[in-house]
Amino acid sequence: MSSDKKKEALYKKLKQLRSITHSTAVNKTSIIVDASKYIEELKEKVEKLNQAIATSSSSSDQNSLPMVSVETLDKGFLINVFSQKDCPGLLVTILEAFEELGLDVLDASVSCSDNFRLEAVGGENEGQEDSIDAQVVKQGVLEAIKKWSENN
Repeated sequence: MSSDKKKEALYKKLKQLRSITHSTAVNKTSIIVDASKYIEELKEKVEKLNQAIATSSSSSDQNSLPMVSVETLDKGFLINVFSQKDCPGLLVTILEAFEELGLDVLDASVSCSDNFRLEAVGGENEGQEDSIDAQVVKQGVLEAIKKWSENN
């Protein structure tokens, strides 16, 4: 009885392995050989990706602009700004952009040590007539970052 369960478990595992590796092999040895080849292909892909990442990070412009994302919330926006290097003065520039857009900072978290990270919740001013959308907020922040980078 135990032997049958072991064979069934082995059969299921080989079937899974065959499925994962897209193997068309039928016998155990061929399935394992195909799996081994598949693992080698994956290792090569990982190596190529690591090389591409190393190349792009070493050749990337040292003055590359921070990444910006803006999400719409019920009453305002969640704004995220991230840069892999510290950006002296950028926080003030972004806050000035919020003011120009008519956004009040309701909550914020900022890190400026080795890199720059800002997560802010901004709500529209009470007296503001025109409603703005996430794209307008993102564009305003990106323009402020661009001006900041030109001055630094």
